[in-house]
Amino acid sequence: MRRTTVFGYNMARQSARRRLVIAVYAFLVVLLVAGWLLDHLRTTGYYIYFAGYLISYLVLGGYGSSGLIKPFTGKPPRTQPMPKSLIELELRYSGALGSPDPEEYRNDERELARRDRVHYQAYQGIIVLLAVIWFIAMWEQHPPRFLPAGLLPILLYLVVLPAILLAITLPQAILLWTEPDLDSDPQEENAPAALHSTR
Repeated sequence: MRRTTVFGYNMARQSARRRLVIAVYAFLVVLLVAGWLLDHLRTTGYYIYFAGYLISYLVLGGYGSSGLIKPFTGKPPRTQPMPKSLIELELRYSGALGSPDPEEYRNDERELARRDRVHYQAYQGIIVLLAVIWFIAMWEQHPPRFLPAGLLPILLYLVVLPAILLAITLPQAILLWTEPDLDSDPQEENAPAALHSTR
């Protein structure tokens, strides 16, 4: 993790991060229900998507330069303007102009392994939603007799936007949910168990 506070609340403990994940998804569900009641997500869906994107970018992190989780890419943030000369470029890359701390954006091997694992876990569930979307799209071409004719577009709207919101938030949510308390070291927790197993 890059930082330990969100809106002034300490996120060093796993229970606080789990409450944050629950709050984020509860908020998104409320937005989806309100959008559905207002206009069946036809116009409000755009705003809900951007709300989910901003939550992912500013609060959860992972895909941007803000949020709790370091950028998955490991690239430094683009907070400085383009250099005007080769001298300024050299000064920036030598660190003389105060470049950002690599600990803020660069992932170590453990963080890269966790990133890969949570993306694998997240996208297994999202693949199921994509299969449902594909079935609905196929059914629109050849509607089955057991479904009313106007139900298929409604089903499509009900599945597509939640799938997109999950795609942009689920990997970070899994990381925040499973990461242990920051003040405890996982190796120290496993050390007593390893001692007992060798006896």
